Amino acid sequence: MKPDLVIAVDGPAASGKGTVAARLAAHYRLPYLDTGLLYRAVGLAVLASGGDLDDPDQAATAARSLALSALDDPALIGRTAGDAASRVAFHPPVRAALLKLQKDFARQAGGAVLDGRDIGTVIAPDATVKIFVTADPEVRARRRWQQLAGRGEAVAFEAILEDIRERDARDAGRDAAPMVAAVDAVLLDTTDLGIDAAFEAACRIVEEARAR
Repeated sequence: MKPDLVIAVDGPAASGKGTVAARLAAHYRLPYLDTGLLYRAVGLAVLASGGDLDDPDQAATAARSLALSALDDPALIGRTAGDAASRVAFHPPVRAALLKLQKDFARQAGGAVLDGRDIGTVIAPDATVKIFVTADPEVRARRRWQQLAGRGEAVAFEAILEDIRERDARDAGRDAAPMVAAVDAVLLDTTDLGIDAAFEAACRIVEEARAR
């Protein structure tokens, strides 16, 4: 029997980690969880109830009642959901409420691929492979701007760049599971890489880890 293959992919917004993780999951035929969708769903739930994203109790209540079916909502890929996710993820009770779900996903037989901000450090610290995907803020903002423009959302590039920088600061500066590369993670800088090149580089990282 092959050993479980758990791949942890972390990194900031619009770095390409979601695309890389999804392609790795398909390539290795593993279940995949975009953990950022969990926080986006919690953020949208708080907004839908008229709540305060900066209130830890309200956010934790939404997290505890979250159903996985909520991850199918197309609104989760919007800019509003992304900003809301970063704000509710700041609260330790929210992260605690979602912790078991993520850990159970990572522990399933055969392995899994998860991407987020704290997979290699908190959710799956014993992962077979840890990849930290990053890119320059300006490049990430350009990618997000093009993505939104492709969906018909007219947003100024400068506003997206400011949003990216604010989210980076929140994610890296929070007390609960801050966004930081695990000490044994391999850095994958996608600043000058297209999707195919980034995926091929990620595959090499996985194969080198498995060989060890």
